[in-house]
Order: sequence, then C-alpha cells, then structure tokens
Amino acid sequence: MELESVRETLHDLEKKLLTPETRTSPEEISLLLADEFFEFGSSGTVFVKKDCIGEGGLGVRKMTLFSFEIKLLAPNVVLTTYRVNDEIRKQQTLRSSIWKYIDDRWQMVFHQGTPTTT
Repeated sequence: MELESVRETLHDLEKKLLTPETRTSPEEISLLLADEFFEFGSSGTVFVKKDCIGEGGLGVRKMTLFSFEIKLLAPNVVLTTYRVNDEIRKQQTLRSSIWKYIDDRWQMVFHQGTPTTT
C-alpha cells in the first residue's frame, strides 16, 4: 500500500461525502460507510449507518475541506484528520475519520466532528 496513493484516494472520498449528490444518495452513502459505522456528530448526536441512509440522507450543506492529513493505524486502517468550513452554518469543525479497506474498497468505520473557533 503506497501511502501517497492512499492519501489521495481517501481525500477524494472525504470530499465526495461533502457533495450534495453523495449526501442525498442512500446508495452512495451505503457504499462509503461500513456496516459498523458510527459517528459523534458536531452537534453532539451519535449516528450509525442506518441514520445516514434514511430519507434525505445526510442533508445538503455547502462545505469546504482543508488541512487534510492521514496516519496509518494498521495494515488497511487509516485515520484521516482535516478541517471543514460549513458556509451554511457559518462554522468550522475539526474532523477525524477511520477508514478500513473492506471488500476491495475503502469504507468509513468512524467519524467525529468537533466545532472549533479557530
């Protein structure tokens, strides 16, 4: 596994999860989130996969991802960290995700969003 290639792939997948087309598509979300996925949302709410693939999906927001980094945790398990600027909520959040290579594709198993003022 070449780390730079993994970084590029996961960066693209994280950006994809911010697009309205993906956020409103239960099929796309289902492919990207592992069955055991859970999230600590920036609102303080805990979500699981079925919460994300219901009617309306993840909801549409205008968000920009920046300061993206990765750290290899184990073979085929990667931590991503980055910041998101949410233009609708007028808020920045620190984000972290754990991705695992499952069934020949990367799937997110955990995500956390933490509001920040900087």
